[in-house]
Amino acid sequence: ELMEAQKLAFGVFSSVVATRNGAAMAASGLDFVIVDLEHSPFDLSKLEGYLLGMINKAEILKKGNLQPSVAPFIRVPAAGREQLQFVIKQVLDLGPMGIVVPHVDTELEAKRIADHCRFPPIGHRSMGGGLQQIGFASMPVGEASRIVNEETLVVVMLESPKGIENCEAIAATQGIDALLIGTNDLCFEMGIPGQFHDARFLEALHLVPETARKHGKLAGIQPGTREQAEAWIAAGYN
Repeated sequence: ELMEAQKLAFGVFSSVVATRNGAAMAASGLDFVIVDLEHSPFDLSKLEGYLLGMINKAEILKKGNLQPSVAPFIRVPAAGREQLQFVIKQVLDLGPMGIVVPHVDTELEAKRIADHCRFPPIGHRSMGGGLQQIGFASMPVGEASRIVNEETLVVVMLESPKGIENCEAIAATQGIDALLIGTNDLCFEMGIPGQFHDARFLEALHLVPETARKHGKLAGIQPGTREQAEAWIAAGYN
């Protein structure tokens, strides 16, 4: 809702996949949390507990439904084509509201990711049964899939010169909702680790939100300081 209103949304990466940490994040006042499975132990049972820990118990009592008080997203590990499809399917079945995929370099990769994340007729996500995203509510399966398709945020990370070069085509891909620039890995790939004032990095920094906005998409970034946050918000990041 914040993003559709063109307002800022603030969140963090979380690499401690534990139930109590999920509960703490739910009470933090953040808009979203990206649970990081790329740089933390990949354990689906722990992830399930973490997501359950984010559920707002007051909302359950009030609505009789599962209602997270902070939007949970999952960054999946970078993987090959078939493995990535399997990982996305398993992770989405646990109930997050968004998927973040790292190291996306081409339009073809973006199309495959979008396809993996949504049910037919938009994509080819497999329907496994009750959906945690709607609190396992009893409704026609077609209606359930439509709602989850609409509410699932698909984010791709641009973390290399090749990804930046293909930014326009990736942003234009149907089913991709946001571009997230991976500042550290991008600088490493450019041979300028940590040099966030280098002209090459700054060119990419401004290109991503401009291109995203052109195609009606969102642009995300992970600042390390308050100064970076203020400067990068001014550059157009949501």
